[in-house]
Amino acid sequence: MSSDDIPISFRSWPRGLRKRELGDFLRRIARGRRVACLLSDDGELRRLNRRFRGKNCATDVLSFPYGNGGEIAISLERAAAQARERGHTLADEVRILMLHGVLHLNGFDHETDSGEMARAERRWRKRLGLPDGLIERARRDGAGR
Repeated sequence: MSSDDIPISFRSWPRGLRKRELGDFLRRIARGRRVACLLSDDGELRRLNRRFRGKNCATDVLSFPYGNGGEIAISLERAAAQARERGHTLADEVRILMLHGVLHLNGFDHETDSGEMARAERRWRKRLGLPDGLIERARRDGAGR
């Protein structure tokens, strides 16, 4: 596989992240769907969030479904801060955000479902050996996502 086949793009190269490993992870959780991922910064996620969701704030992950897949965008600034807060690696946090985004691409919506996305996220995290997911954190911390 050439590096052009890896569905990850970076605005700037993040230290400690391996493109091929993240690409392999993304393909694994996408399960045959065509999913691309942009790793960027708070400024770009703020612009995307404002344009597509009408929310003028940065966020950690956004999902844009289309056809048999879609795109996700992740703020590396948010991911790094969340990794530090939770005591795990940036790579693990990016994987958690990828998983969350892919679940949204698959039609899950934790804001409107009855815990289905939380259960799916928990199953995947356990299978993949990942730390706490976004929904679980929000519930424990008392904040809505």
